[in-house]
Amino acid sequence: MNKTQSGATRESVYEYVEKEYGSLPEHLWTAFPLYSVFRRVDNKKWYAIIMDIQRSKLGLEGEEYVDIIDVKCSPATREKLTGKPGFLPAYHLNRKNWITVLLDGSVDTKTLFELIDESYVIAKGEKKQAARSKATSWLVPANPKYYDIEKAFEESDAILWKQSSSVIVGDTIYLYLAAPYSCVRYKCRAIEVDIPYDYHDDNVSMQKVMKIERLHTYDKTLFDIGELSKHGIKSVRGPRSIPFSLRCALEKESEHGA
Repeated sequence: MNKTQSGATRESVYEYVEKEYGSLPEHLWTAFPLYSVFRRVDNKKWYAIIMDIQRSKLGLEGEEYVDIIDVKCSPATREKLTGKPGFLPAYHLNRKNWITVLLDGSVDTKTLFELIDESYVIAKGEKKQAARSKATSWLVPANPKYYDIEKAFEESDAILWKQSSSVIVGDTIYLYLAAPYSCVRYKCRAIEVDIPYDYHDDNVSMQKVMKIERLHTYDKTLFDIGELSKHGIKSVRGPRSIPFSLRCALEKESEHGA
């Protein structure tokens, strides 16, 4: 499709991205059949998502549904376009990195396709590990209600795990089992990172995972939440760095028990 001045629609986007990038819409959520995700072929990263949203939820007048597309953009592009007719702060995505475009004909295809092109380039990105070469340690939560990690490690010493932080190969991952255990249970090493992996259910959403190898299993009584609180950790709700004193204690125990 040529980059004409006609108003952009869902159909015009479908045609353009298939022709230019070989992208076909992915429908990841059965509850939202009109949501369409588009990814780069090489690294599987999203560069656009089309959704049908009630106008009122976008801060617009009316309760009828309208198609929108979210695309990645530079800060300069976002600043330039936000507030102009047809452009809105990103809906349900990081507003620092994305912008919403109405697909009701108010934005011409030439402008939108240029934005899609920019988004496609941005989505190529650089692997996060390029910004850091020295390995570090992470405390990562694991909820036994959703996944039987103990059974997984009985079957294999290397498993896939959700990656939501800037992990690089060689980082140490201490897995903290949530209630009813509430303790650090495993010491692992990241042996592969940034693996594309799409999974969504009512409890977990993953776009990429890492492969971790178990190095040591701690007794459940050693590093419970009471012990962690002595090192300044009151709760573990997401991946976080580890205080030096706790890291030393964990390393000493793993070396002693090796």
